[in-house]
Order: sequence, then C-alpha cells, then structure tokens
Amino acid sequence: MRGGPWEIEIRPERGGRITSLRLRGEQLLDQGIGIDDASAAGFVAGGAWGWDEMVPNVDAARYPGSGPFAGISLPDHGEAWRLPWSVIDDSTMECSGRVLPWRLRRTISLDDSAIRLEYVYSNVGAAPLYAYWCAHPLFRYEPDMHVEVGGDVPRPETGKRSKMFLRRGSVDHARMEWGSGAAIEIAWDARLTPYIGVWVCNGDLGGYRQIAIEPATGGADRPHLAAPPPVLVPGNSLRWWLEVREVR
Repeated sequence: MRGGPWEIEIRPERGGRITSLRLRGEQLLDQGIGIDDASAAGFVAGGAWGWDEMVPNVDAARYPGSGPFAGISLPDHGEAWRLPWSVIDDSTMECSGRVLPWRLRRTISLDDSAIRLEYVYSNVGAAPLYAYWCAHPLFRYEPDMHVEVGGDVPRPETGKRSKMFLRRGSVDHARMEWGSGAAIEIAWDARLTPYIGVWVCNGDLGGYRQIAIEPATGGADRPHLAAPPPVLVPGNSLRWWLEVREVR
C-alpha cells in the first residue's frame, strides 16, 4: 500500500503482519534478527518484529470469570499473529479465532498526513465474550531517541528489556523521533482503548532493539477481571481506530 509519504507491506498469511512501514523511504519498524516462523510455540521464538494485532490476549493466561470459556488456555501473544487473514479488498482484511469465537476486521487508509487503522471486533459465538485487543507495533529503538508518552519511558541497559503500563485513560497519543529526524505521533481514542503499555527491548531476547506503544481495550496484557475489556453479547461488535501521523 502507498499513499502520500507512506509505504506499507503486509503479509495476510503471516497473521496479517505489517512487515514494513516506511515514511519518506525510511523504515520505522524493527526488522528483527532473522527469525520468521509462525509455527513456533511462542511469539519470540516465531520472530518478534513488525506490527501485529494481539487478540485475544498478550501474556499466556487462562480466560477469566464464569461461563463456557472460563479456564480456557490462551496462547502466548494470542491467536491473531499466527493465523492466516482473509483479504476482503485492497484496504481491508480479517481474521477469526479458533480458541475463542472472535473476528477482527482491520481497514487501513493512507493520505498525506497519516495512516489510519480502523478495527471492528465481533463476537461470533453463542455466549458473552471479553473483547480484548492490543496493538503491537514494534518500532526501531535507538537509546537516545526522543519519546513522549505521558511519563518516563523505560530506558533499559544494553541487553535488557522493560515494560510499563500507564494510568487508565491518561493519554491519547505518543510521539517518537529518531536520530535521522523522522518523527511520528501515534494517536487513539482513550475512551475506546484506554489501556496503554510501553515496551522497550534494547538487545535482549536474542538481540532485538524495538519500542512499542500499545493501546489496548483491556489491561494487564490479557482479559483480566481487575482491568477488563468490554464484554460483547453474541452478534455484537466493538469499533475503534488508531492513527500514525507524520510530525514535521
């Protein structure tokens, strides 16, 4: 996909992964360490790079609460990153869960100022379902890059990693600027995706150097009763959006 100063490459068969995001020719996403195996048991073992959608969880966990899904094991970083996505048209693709009855549709549009991603999460089952989603854009990390996201950003030592969570609904955008001068703002609606995680890996996990700003519909990197995502009754949907804007 091309539009304005942007160029995006996507692999539907590889979990709908956005493998490349270029702004005026500069690659913004981490390109990994040469591992790319969607059949691996864990996300890092499969290759942690590019931009994925985390549904229906991030951390491996048991589905909480009562009901027919209670206690079901949710795999590492969810299902969407390893399942093939169906291409609906030039800008839209979708994926359906196997462990839980969810469907996620994503539409991407590009113009001179921004990339806009619009999401629809649907409960296609016969019982209420937590609608958990988390953005997982792994941008290139430079230790001295400028980052603004409503608080001190983790700056792990070489060979380390760190993650923090911001106060619910406290921010609706973040800014990142690289040494080259390329700069972006990531924006979202804090009423719809109020939970924000910030992940930084500075050479850990085999050598990854990446930073992720992670808006989510629920807290604690999984459906969690203390910070739950919205509950959808059968047949209902949840909609939200995310934008990546050029800063000049």
